[in-house]
Amino acid sequence: MATPKILRDYIVMDSEALIGKVQSVDTGSISIKVEKEEFLNSVQVNQIVQIRSTKTGEKIIGLISKIVRKAIAEKIDDRSEPDFIVENLIKVNLVGTLLEISGMERNVFKRTLNTVPSIDADCFLLQGEELSKFMNIISSNSDYPLKIGKYTISEISDANLDGNKFFQRHAVIVGGTGSGKSWTVANILQKATTLKSLNSIVFDLHGEYKSLKDLPNTTLLKISGPSDQPSDENTIFLPYWLLSYEEMEALLLDRSDANAPNQSRALFDLIIKYKKLVLNEESKQEVLDNFTVESPIPFRISEVLSELESIDTEMVPGARSEKQGPLYGKLTRFIQRLKSKQADKRLNFLFNSSEDLLKYDWFISLISKLMDFGNEKGLKIIDFSEVPSDILPLITGLIGRLVFSIQQWMEEDKRHPIALFCDEAHLYIPSKIKGGMEEKGLQSFERIAKEGRKYGISLVVISQRPSDVNKTILSQCGNFVAMRLTNPDDQNVIKRLFPDNLGDFSELLPILDIGESLIVGDASLLPSRVKIDKPTIAPNSATIDFWDEWSSEKTEKGFENAVEALRKQQK
Repeated sequence: MATPKILRDYIVMDSEALIGKVQSVDTGSISIKVEKEEFLNSVQVNQIVQIRSTKTGEKIIGLISKIVRKAIAEKIDDRSEPDFIVENLIKVNLVGTLLEISGMERNVFKRTLNTVPSIDADCFLLQGEELSKFMNIISSNSDYPLKIGKYTISEISDANLDGNKFFQRHAVIVGGTGSGKSWTVANILQKATTLKSLNSIVFDLHGEYKSLKDLPNTTLLKISGPSDQPSDENTIFLPYWLLSYEEMEALLLDRSDANAPNQSRALFDLIIKYKKLVLNEESKQEVLDNFTVESPIPFRISEVLSELESIDTEMVPGARSEKQGPLYGKLTRFIQRLKSKQADKRLNFLFNSSEDLLKYDWFISLISKLMDFGNEKGLKIIDFSEVPSDILPLITGLIGRLVFSIQQWMEEDKRHPIALFCDEAHLYIPSKIKGGMEEKGLQSFERIAKEGRKYGISLVVISQRPSDVNKTILSQCGNFVAMRLTNPDDQNVIKRLFPDNLGDFSELLPILDIGESLIVGDASLLPSRVKIDKPTIAPNSATIDFWDEWSSEKTEKGFENAVEALRKQQK
């Protein structure tokens, strides 16, 4: 049940706004019979209606879903021709109850139905000043509301979301190209940066949100490129030893190889061996007592590779002479694969050989970069544009898993909530899994979606193709900001996620204006159509005006720089 919201203005039913009486009642909807034709012409779909309740001090709130005019044949007797009577009807979905508190000029709105209307109950259209009062009242009464825009049906009323519930229940922001999706994200981030202890990470795949670096409490980070060094302050390295064993397998092993089981076992044994050697050198007995292969202990991959080569060429004593060892030649392809990964400069952030990346203090500094808050570090925008697309799901999943693990193991009284904004989520939280790396990355986000609320982790899924986003994760989200979607598959995904009592509300998806959205969920007391505020600093995602660009004369060409960046694999 939604938390009651105090309505500080008393809304009076104006007799002039009477549009008709209840003709039929269903569990979550009613039909209103409209006697006067001019009333039928004055209403629109999604306008708000108040209905008298059978209980004193209550009014039932509904949204108009359909306006119908139909002719009904009526015969006076068997010999006469039938007369046709025109009947005007309005279909309304019931969305909540307005409660008057006795002795006080205030009301409470709940998204529940204590009763259903009776037949012939009066129905009133909320309009003008009464509508404005109601829309202002249903907005969050929090001391720090999340103002997202203006209501389309009442443009003088601010559309505020409950910031707590928006992040507690996870959120989805979807919209086709050019619909204003990035605007919406930038708007929310801009409002969040005004808070003293913001803690949030943006997964920025194309560098769209770099322009937000000038917002207060914001830092811009990037996954390191081929020439970056660990000493670079705003780069992020994610060395191989942070990968779980299954993630390491997905990255390095070819499951189609007949010797894959032998390769997997050899890798497992050597990782444990060299992690334990490091702990023994550091005299970390308390860590050794609870050690597993998943423990984030640094080790040198060069030592593992050297021993793999030794095992692959090992000769052992035989009955008469030396013979090939049990794994002789069975690790060759695996060794070649590991060497090629090491030599790939695009994976510098994984296989950089710097000794600094093997230090415990470096691990602490990495977590601080990702999860620190305040001191100009509340909003962390991480640029993934130089990460190879084939391992993108693994790397995004690794960061998600690190955040979850730290929050999980942190003392409860010191745990600070953090939100992950997953832009272009369909690229690394896919509905169809193609390989092992996608599966391992997806598991991290599925766990956050299912259990993150317990540990103060929120997920904001952002995509232009919701039909390509994992359905399990979408089903765990309780808030939806849906902008214009023209693809039928994408529309159907969002329609299925909307509550059943909203009827045809989702039919508006293909006709929304740029920057306009449907907002449904726990953070909004009333399902609403909202015009999103334009952010002060817009993201770098504006659609290029092709015709205008072609019409202007330009002399500057960037081919040479682009070719050089392509060769260096770094912008």
